Amino acid sequence: MANKLIIVESPAKASTITKFIGGSVKVMASMGHIRDLPKSKLAVDVDNNFEPEYINIRGKADLIKSLKKEANAAKTVYLATDPDREGEAIAWHLAYLLNISPESLCRVTFNEITKNAVQDSIKHPRAIDKNLFDAQQARRVMDRIVGYKMSPVLWKKVKRGLSAGRVQSVAVRLIVEREEEIENFNPEEYWNIYAKLLAKGSKKAFEAKFFGENDKKIELKSKDQVDKILADLKDAEFVVTDVKTGEKKRNPAPPFTTSTLQQEASRKIGFAIKKTMSVAQGLYEGVKVPDHGVVGLITYMRTDSTRISDVARAAAKDYIEETYGKAYYENRFYKTKDGAQDAHEAIRPTYIDLTPAKVKDSLTNDQYKLYNLIYNRFIASQMAAAVYDTIAVGINADKYNFKANGQSVKFQGFMKLYVEDKDDKNEEDEIGVLPNLEVNEKLKKEDIETKQSFTEPPARYTEASIVKTLEEKGIGRPSTYAPTISTILDRHYIQKEQKQLVPTELGRIVNKLLIENFDDVVNVEFTANIEKEFDEVAEGNADWRKVIADFYGPFEENVERVEKELEHVELVDEVSDVPCDKCGRMMVYKYGRYGKFLACPGFPECRNAKPIIQTIDVPCPVCGSAVIIKKTKRGRNFFVCENNPGSCEYISWNKPKPGEKWEPKENIPEEITKTKKTKKTTTKRTASKTKKATTKKTTKKTTTKKRKTTK
Repeated sequence: MANKLIIVESPAKASTITKFIGGSVKVMASMGHIRDLPKSKLAVDVDNNFEPEYINIRGKADLIKSLKKEANAAKTVYLATDPDREGEAIAWHLAYLLNISPESLCRVTFNEITKNAVQDSIKHPRAIDKNLFDAQQARRVMDRIVGYKMSPVLWKKVKRGLSAGRVQSVAVRLIVEREEEIENFNPEEYWNIYAKLLAKGSKKAFEAKFFGENDKKIELKSKDQVDKILADLKDAEFVVTDVKTGEKKRNPAPPFTTSTLQQEASRKIGFAIKKTMSVAQGLYEGVKVPDHGVVGLITYMRTDSTRISDVARAAAKDYIEETYGKAYYENRFYKTKDGAQDAHEAIRPTYIDLTPAKVKDSLTNDQYKLYNLIYNRFIASQMAAAVYDTIAVGINADKYNFKANGQSVKFQGFMKLYVEDKDDKNEEDEIGVLPNLEVNEKLKKEDIETKQSFTEPPARYTEASIVKTLEEKGIGRPSTYAPTISTILDRHYIQKEQKQLVPTELGRIVNKLLIENFDDVVNVEFTANIEKEFDEVAEGNADWRKVIADFYGPFEENVERVEKELEHVELVDEVSDVPCDKCGRMMVYKYGRYGKFLACPGFPECRNAKPIIQTIDVPCPVCGSAVIIKKTKRGRNFFVCENNPGSCEYISWNKPKPGEKWEPKENIPEEITKTKKTKKTTTKRTASKTKKATTKKTTKKTTTKKRKTTK
């Protein structure tokens, strides 16, 4: 039997830690949470100081039995679950099940799974942090109360099975409100004038943009306004009036936090938030690398701190100076934002010598992409700033003013390795190089161009931008972003359309009902303030039961009011003008997990149901008939002619544009094509199996006949 037992959360983490521990030590995995609130009831005793009613998670009886057996046999048990509130809660529940005192020195944590970190943490065990556990418990209890009390309103007014949540409902609200903002947006016309100018001795023209008149900025709002200026510029002479040269520095971005990793992985390598966290978990827990064994390649991936250790800083310095030269290194410290939990370092590689190139063959393609991103971002964060030579030029054409800006890279600095992507790129990101110009220099006008534009509505949220918004508004914490987005996608409250998050009709209805009935709960301010209160609990400055009690009183009064209002409300389905083609009744609108559909009101006698046909305002580019919007099983929209299948083959992922040509091979959705091919392949395989089976039977019969003849 082992003298020491170490319990972690996952088998991969257990495998990695095992190789660092000598002697009679056993490492086991709890496979995540081992106790939780039951799903069948509220499981929070609101009359007994909100005492939660935990039970062992179904299916874990054998694991619990095994853990108890090993714990009873071991002299010392260490609970080495993840170093965050969730991990602290798992450790607390393990201590309860294994009869270990939470005040005993049973808890060990490490920010990185390396030999030094693991061995050092075991030398310095501590008691379970009750404050961290209480903060997790407060979140769990409040989320249970909110979800289980608000969801029945949706069941009463929409359909059973829908759910509401403290954070998820606010995320849906943000996405719905952004969509409404886009729909209600009134574009405004504006114009720009660009002069193509040629300097003396230069062969390539540069572009100057219209600024104003007599050094006062003018916004061009109409074609008439532009035409007047163009007429005045017809014979005007363009003269340089001002030349300012300078130097501009661009500093690197800090090393990754959870949210910035999620955002950048979405922008740079197209990872969904959930995928980013899954791949990062694998890199943290351990990967088998030749000559190194199983090693954790990155530090803990749930953090909102940009702090890094002195050891990591020194290793980065050596690597940068050796690889790029001393000029490329700069000792940098990043300030963690206010309100952030600074318990862990930023996300960084654990071994600087294990470059992405060295471990590429040991990683999956997804692991390599993410590790490369994390590694390069960290190294770049300790590099010197990029330096630009800049030039700003003022140009007059009689009374009108034009401006031109240029820049060129003087020193690459960190940009030699890594440049952060942005959601909202602007004109400054695309400034080019200008020729050498002097004051009073006359320029040759090669051309004048005008461009009509319209103001655009705000962009739809992507996974990256919604995470950024949630973080900026203080909604949720690093560990909650991925499950929040996954939940509202799985519930079909929102859907993805070319990386953009779009509310479904079901999402809009749910959002409207929750705002009408629980506006004080599903709003940004409440959710952000509650997060701050959870932080106070984690720091030992607030009692978790009081936090819940202060919220519960007014909330329960509101719930009772809503229930009273709905007491005599019966959910009446909206009747359509479509007759049931089986029994003749007028079909009604229902809501399923994929949105609105038509169903016969005669259920269960008549089970007829059909999708709602949506058409667009553009005719089929092939035959001119109506184009229908359909959805794949994954909820992605595609467009198909109403005569397909039949006389027309038009089908495309993209909405057709008036007058466009259609190329079948380029536009047929692969997802649908693959499905059809799979069916054919399956048929062939089945036929092949049948043929083989028939051959075997025939062979058996022939063999039997031969045996009889022999006898």
